Amino acid sequence: MSNDGNALERAVQTVVARCLGIREGENVLVIADPRSRELGEAMRDVAARYGADAVLALMDERANDGTEPPPTIAAALLAADAFLAPASRSLSHTRARRAASDAGVRGATLPGVTADMLARVMDVDFDALKLRTQAITRLLDESDEAHVTCPNGSDLTLDLTGRAGVPDFGDLAARGAFGNLPAGEGFIAPLSGSGQLAATSLAPLGISPEPVLLTVQDGNLTAASGPLGPEFIELLRVHGQLGTNIAELGVGTNDAATLTGNVLEDEKILGTIHVAFGASAGIGGTVSVPIHLDVVVLDPTLDVGGTRVLDAGRWVL
Repeated sequence: MSNDGNALERAVQTVVARCLGIREGENVLVIADPRSRELGEAMRDVAARYGADAVLALMDERANDGTEPPPTIAAALLAADAFLAPASRSLSHTRARRAASDAGVRGATLPGVTADMLARVMDVDFDALKLRTQAITRLLDESDEAHVTCPNGSDLTLDLTGRAGVPDFGDLAARGAFGNLPAGEGFIAPLSGSGQLAATSLAPLGISPEPVLLTVQDGNLTAASGPLGPEFIELLRVHGQLGTNIAELGVGTNDAATLTGNVLEDEKILGTIHVAFGASAGIGGTVSVPIHLDVVVLDPTLDVGGTRVLDAGRWVL
């Protein structure tokens, strides 16, 4: 096996053994689609080597992040002890995933993950990542407001009243635990927000040649200008006003992540923030809609409850 292959093997073992703590005799479900079949097979094989009764379920690629899986896979999720979903589109914000988590199934989604990304971004100091993630999550949890600015024109105020912060640092071994891998963020579902956001990476469209200016009013995305702006907002508007709901504020905490255009990695970059639109019910909000799309802001200055977290892209918390 090549060095690259060795790195991937180590990363998959980290996912299976360290993050999910797969044990002998457990029922493990791996959910993939044609684009992610090879990685899905690798994860199934490693889970089997750890003694699990591991199954690979191959489905057609979903239309969007947040689109429900087939009913057969939804049922299989409920029958599993643990799951891994390296499918091309995210199942994080689906009813099927939430039902499985509520039933005590633990698992991780890895939407759009690549072998290169997994090998690089899982090769991180997990203890340091955990400390950063816990620090920002506590602050989000305790605060009623966040304010984001950036050199490209961001000036967004978010109401966090009554909402709880959620940590994502890769420890998914407990019953019902759920997260996103590669890990590295603290996030929250805002109650509302207003202002402007200048985004560089937009799911699922990639990196914009120049920042896209997004206008948020009373908790909804109302306008988007720039090269990818009209296309991005149209993806959300297909689902009505709920599709434009401001669903998430997240803060990246992974210093191994770099800008690639794949938002799964981009949103984890230490020194960035991301904001998502659409579904929020799976992370503490109230909106349930079959779409959840993130955008990433570079070089932000972030204040949470009066405490400076990021200063022009530099972690200062």
